[in-house]
Formats: sequence, C-alpha cells, structure tokens
Amino acid sequence: MTPLLLVAHGTRSGDAARPLALAVAEQSGLDVRLAYADVRGPTIASVAAQMPHAVVVPAFLAAGYHVRRDLPAQLAAAGASSFPVTPAIGPDPALATAALDRLREAGWRHGDAVVLAAAGSADAVALGQVRQAARMLQVATGRRVRVGFAASAAPRVDALVAGLRAAGEERVAVASWLLAPGVFADRVAACGADAVAAPLGTHPAVVDTILARYSGALARSAA
Repeated sequence: MTPLLLVAHGTRSGDAARPLALAVAEQSGLDVRLAYADVRGPTIASVAAQMPHAVVVPAFLAAGYHVRRDLPAQLAAAGASSFPVTPAIGPDPALATAALDRLREAGWRHGDAVVLAAAGSADAVALGQVRQAARMLQVATGRRVRVGFAASAAPRVDALVAGLRAAGEERVAVASWLLAPGVFADRVAACGADAVAAPLGTHPAVVDTILARYSGALARSAA
C-alpha cells in the first residue's frame, strides 16, 4: 500500500505529533512516516527524499503558510513534487465534534461562554478557517463562539477570557483548536478560564479525518 507522509508543525516541547502518527498507523496498518514543517526535524524534504512515493497529509487545522507554500517547496526540493498532497485536515465538522468532546471532558456546561483557542497566524486564509471552525462549534454549543489566539494574532485568549468575565459572564470555557501539547497549549491552559480543553491529540475523529484525506487522494489518483 502507498505510504502516508504525515506533516505536522514542529514544537520545541518534544516529538509531539508522534502519538498521532502511531495512532494512524495502528488503525490503518499503513506505513506512516512523520515529518515536521518547522522548528524541529525530521524535515519534510529529508523524509520525502527517502520515499519513492507517498500520499502527503498535512496535519494542520488551517491551511496557512506552511501548508500552501512551505510544504510544496520542501517536496520540490526533495524531488517529490509528484506526491499527492491532500487538503489540511481542518477545518472539518468532525474535528469540531472532537473539540466539543474535549471541552466536555474539561467540564464545559451548557450556558458557559465559549472561546475557541488557536495558535494564531499572520496568514489571513488560516485565520478565516479558524473562524469557520468556530462557527461549526457554535452550532453544537448553542452559544456564540469567540476566537482567541495563543500567539501571532489578536485577541489573545487570556485577554478574551478576562474581557468576558468583565462583561458579566459567570463561567468561561475554552475549546482547543490545537493538535498537540506544546508552548501554545500551555499558554491556553493558563488563560484563566473555568474549563480549558486539552488539544485534540489522538481523538478518533482526528485519526479518521487523516485517513479520509488519504483515501480521497488515492481515489483521485486512480481516477
């Protein structure tokens, strides 16, 4: 079977995406390789150069700079421009469901003010896709879902939580639009909300979405 090259954003907090890659491999039986777009190795180019073929799945919750520019550039540098590349895994309704599950696990109550916390980006497309995810979550919670960021965009999630309290909200719950632990997840955890969800991690919906992207790419290649 065609291997799956899973591309994640790197973090200095360790090999954070490795559990997700292992979960995808365990569920599918595929040869799953992991590469990082930034911060740490192995790089996309170094892994792709060792593979005769693969389907590339960007494990990003929005299609920002790394997905639209850096990933194709690194594949080209490795001589792997012909590898099928799927859309980023987010935004997706299944991942919004995963975010709600994590929020429930953290103690969310009906009626809480809800914030969706993302890493942040200077990329307008990525920011728009995070807002799209917030609208998906809003349908499930029945309340307006505001977007806050851990870095690189405004408003910061801690300032947003403080503002909601100042506006009279009794409880504030923060859903996570992050995939893995790291500095951004730590900042979100310290935002001062009453309930703070863990990153999506290896939630079954994340694994299923990655495999759906992979299967869709194979079907398009066959057609």
